[in-house]
Amino acid sequence: MKQYVSVTAKFDSDGNILPLTINWNDGRVFDIDRITDIRYAASLKAGGAGIRYTCRIKQNEKYLYLEENRWFINNEKEQ
Repeated sequence: MKQYVSVTAKFDSDGNILPLTINWNDGRVFDIDRITDIRYAASLKAGGAGIRYTCRIKQNEKYLYLEENRWFINNEKEQ
């Protein structure tokens, strides 16, 4: 299921976007401990496509997508 979220991100001098935290609508904030991969990809379960960030958050791997100008996270495991 696709859920749009607010993200705190860093823009470096080369124009790269690096997400730092995921901020849920209910007030929860999760720090992104590590980004292990960045690539253009489709979300097969939730639909949509964009830049996919493979993020490590509290020892869990999540896919965070930047789709045009909105961020979403897929809460279902993709194959």
